[in-house]
Amino acid sequence: MEAGIASSQRPSSVTAVFLQKSCVQHRYIRSRDTSCIVERPERLRAVHVGLAAAVARLEESSKVRGPSVKSEHLEDHVPPADAQETDADELASALGRLNLANASGSSPSRVPVQFVHSEASVDILNHAAVKFVHGDVERDVYLENLNRWAAESRAKIEKGESEIPEGFSQGDLYLCPESLLAIQGALGTVCEAVDTVVGSRNSAPNTQTSRAFVAIRPPGHHCGEDTPSGFCFVNNVAVAAAHAHLQHGINRVVVLDIDLHHGNGTQSIIWQINEESYRKALEQEAGAPPDKPGLQAYYGSIHDVFSYPCEDGKMELVQAASVSIHGPHGQHIENVHLKPYSSEEHFWEELYAGPYSKLLGKAGDFLDETGGPGDDVLIFISCGFDASEHEYPSMSRHQRHVPTSFYRRFANDTRAFADRYARGRLISVLEGGYSDRALMSGAMAHLTGLAEVDGMMVDESWWNLQNLVELEKATKKRRGGRVSQPTMSAPWLARAVELFAGIDSSHLVPATTSARNAVPPSSRVLRERKMPNVPAEQNPSASLRKPGAKKAQTTELAAMIAVQAETANEPSDSDSVSSFSSLSDVPDDGQAPKKLPRVVLKLGPRPAEANTS
Repeated sequence: MEAGIASSQRPSSVTAVFLQKSCVQHRYIRSRDTSCIVERPERLRAVHVGLAAAVARLEESSKVRGPSVKSEHLEDHVPPADAQETDADELASALGRLNLANASGSSPSRVPVQFVHSEASVDILNHAAVKFVHGDVERDVYLENLNRWAAESRAKIEKGESEIPEGFSQGDLYLCPESLLAIQGALGTVCEAVDTVVGSRNSAPNTQTSRAFVAIRPPGHHCGEDTPSGFCFVNNVAVAAAHAHLQHGINRVVVLDIDLHHGNGTQSIIWQINEESYRKALEQEAGAPPDKPGLQAYYGSIHDVFSYPCEDGKMELVQAASVSIHGPHGQHIENVHLKPYSSEEHFWEELYAGPYSKLLGKAGDFLDETGGPGDDVLIFISCGFDASEHEYPSMSRHQRHVPTSFYRRFANDTRAFADRYARGRLISVLEGGYSDRALMSGAMAHLTGLAEVDGMMVDESWWNLQNLVELEKATKKRRGGRVSQPTMSAPWLARAVELFAGIDSSHLVPATTSARNAVPPSSRVLRERKMPNVPAEQNPSASLRKPGAKKAQTTELAAMIAVQAETANEPSDSDSVSSFSSLSDVPDDGQAPKKLPRVVLKLGPRPAEANTS
């Protein structure tokens, strides 16, 4: 759909946005230096900013204020005193206590968005869907191990050991004792979204919740049956699909993965599910007693085959990320590789309309061949925003980007697909995305595509660079000093700040602490950050990560950053929304922060000069 064109006729229904405050508790505690940690609690803050901006823009478009907000879980939270000093987002917490965002939930709106502050949680050792995906026949060894790893994480670190067992990636995985709360809260929230979307099919048309966006972390699509990797410890979407099957009679599932990275874990799990259902069907054809249908699933992914998990060129991983199989052995898999584009016209007219459209086309073939549209169909999006044009250059090193509007138009096209095959039922679940600007702009565009209705005129310039910079300034995280709301000339900005204050819980992140005997810095990092075309020795963030760097080197680095900061007038395209106030807060993309305490070095005369004086 082109910018500025009203949305097409669709059944009137609500888009629910599920939020889970426990997800911010999963954090890195091996040391205080988190400069190379990209899977961080603040990711959710950036997503919340984008969601608030999307609703503000849609309200302005339809000339109506006040989205429908589910209020039974809205509470005034006051963070611990130590968190208030360092990590409290004073703007959000203060405005939130004033209840500026409409939380009545009683007045209907032409902007049918409902924010749900979920308190759902599951016990991973006693939940049918979790055991369906990650359990074992005799004993749930992996789930028991995960439970133990999290519980013992701080004690391990205090002894100078890693909380992640040997054999798993020490760079891409980390745990803290509260990580289990985040994991179980994320799973509970995505299952609640399934209950809401599937359970509302008998509701009145104006109250149906047929679509949902679930903003949770840690992500899940790299986690296989018993193999955590790529920041992922459980597979959120696979568990949600199993829950829909076991509790609601959903027998056919479509998973559309638009993360930059191939969802190898999801594909592996779906392969096993399809294999088991195919075996059961063959046995019944051969005379076995009839049984209820097994779950059948389609997995389709658009991703960069040069990036993780394929970046090392391992044959089995590249092959898995390139599979296209439709029908044989009960498998339905489509993998499409992202390609560079030279212009927006090239992207939309050749790539999106060409190879990228195969994702939905093959999904339609799968559903047509297995019974067509029906009440037993549910659509999922594994929604990563790390293919965004605004992602860190070092995260998307191979120029396999998509324009921000991709997240809106793909949501729109998937809505139409869900309307045709699944009674409109569609659930999008957050996966990757690491720079704040990528997350903010992607979430804004994506929710716009999910929620726009008749009468709204959507303008894709809403997320152009100028508007994003203004939104970043308006919602900038402030530490210390009095709370002051910046003067905003645009009404949508003021409204976005109000909404953000009512939905964000990122100020509840506990203060970063580390054990006394922290694990020594590893030479492996989650994702190496290098300034483009700059030698490694001139890259400040790379210098920070050199094991055993001397104190003198750190002082010299501080002086260099301070000089750079004096000349930085505006944030670059890849700057974070958050402010940075210490050396450990150097942005992951290597750009110098806008403001830092000035470091003055007082040096004596050179030795030669001293000898001659």
